[in-house]
Amino acid sequence: MASLAAAALPAQSRRPNILFITADDLGLVLSCYGEKRIRTPQLDKLAASGVRFQTAYVAQASCSPSRSAMFTGLYPHSNGQYGLANTGFALHEHLRDKTIPAQLKERAGYRTGIIGKLHVEPEKSFPWDMRDTDNAATRRVKTIAPKAEEFMREAGERPFFLMVNYSDPHAFRDAEKPGGWFFPPQVDGLPDKPVAPSGETLFDFQQVDSAAERERTANYLNAVARLDTGVGLLLDALERTGKAGNTVVVFCGDHGPPFARGKTTVYESGLRVPFFLRWPGVTKAGEVSGKFVSTVDILPTLLDAAGLAPAIPLHGRSLRAAVTGGAWREYLAAEFHCHGARPFYPRRAIRDGRYKLIQNVLAGKAKPSTGIDGDFAYAISREARYEGTAARKAFDTFADPPEFELYDLSKDPVEFQNVAGKPELAAVEKRMKAALSDWRKESGDPFLDTAFLEKTARGAGARQP
Repeated sequence: MASLAAAALPAQSRRPNILFITADDLGLVLSCYGEKRIRTPQLDKLAASGVRFQTAYVAQASCSPSRSAMFTGLYPHSNGQYGLANTGFALHEHLRDKTIPAQLKERAGYRTGIIGKLHVEPEKSFPWDMRDTDNAATRRVKTIAPKAEEFMREAGERPFFLMVNYSDPHAFRDAEKPGGWFFPPQVDGLPDKPVAPSGETLFDFQQVDSAAERERTANYLNAVARLDTGVGLLLDALERTGKAGNTVVVFCGDHGPPFARGKTTVYESGLRVPFFLRWPGVTKAGEVSGKFVSTVDILPTLLDAAGLAPAIPLHGRSLRAAVTGGAWREYLAAEFHCHGARPFYPRRAIRDGRYKLIQNVLAGKAKPSTGIDGDFAYAISREARYEGTAARKAFDTFADPPEFELYDLSKDPVEFQNVAGKPELAAVEKRMKAALSDWRKESGDPFLDTAFLEKTARGAGARQP
């Protein structure tokens, strides 16, 4: 389970441009991943132009920590961004000149730009030549492509790094709405034919039903459809510049949907995201890879593309090896600490091709949050009609988990049946615990130190959420 990035190949004679696209709260609800309720032709087209990774994890299913791992190539437990930027967490000082834009600008002369959310601190760690971080405006997807095209053209012959962060399908905050959050069914007429709420729009990782959940899930899907249109317009803009043939394109979600048992958990519905890579001269159109990849692999991949070796040891690796047949990881790991400052509830998770192990570090001493962005699924699961059901049991575990959870993903992809402690799986559980322990040690997880864990928990509790 290699954890350090190999040295990059020698610098290329002509450095490629880089377009890095993220979508807020986007799970695997794209046609190319089997989604049937909506169509996502533009994202499917992008996926088909390079390699689509079937199993990709974010480092942590919370916005700021997730993005910090993309920017640094290190898990949040090592980079310091344990929770949201607006609750006082930030990158460790020695990493603040090691972010993607800092390295590409200072070491390789890239013109750097961002459209949409940054949400990692401190902001001075990101030397942008162009910055348009009005996050809410990125929902108006028709306005994004012209801004991006202007930036790409102004780069001239200089290579560019442009990060475009769409706020769809994140929920909008509105105190007048139930739960204080909502997903607009349309913005600027998009999508042109919104999906109507129904039993078909509900998520299988929850399996609870109400009129409110039907509306939330339907409009989440509508937000994904709007995102799809926006990405298509952005890629058309890239083509018009004439620079697409020398541009590396990376696309991913920053974590799964903002629904209970998704975002802010280490369940598959929180950690797994769409992940595409189009790298001229390296990837081939139409590739589908079963390799386990992580968003910590983004920084080393982009350094490699720019002909740069990593400046420090990293947890991620360049995806060149994953797409060219090189040795790759056997296990895929991720974590959680907190979203806002409270509750602080550290978790670690690791999976192989079949099994998934979760460790809830403070089990029995603290409990995780049961809500996210106005979702009522946990409260619905408490209703009498769910007594004795698999959904009730899954939400019971979600609200007060044991130290270890073990899932057979081949039989239980939504992680409803915790099989930890089953005698017939004792060998599997032992192996997965050893793999998790190895990963934590190899990645320098400071939360293995009980004193550090307790100190950080006290500090997080003192912060304002």
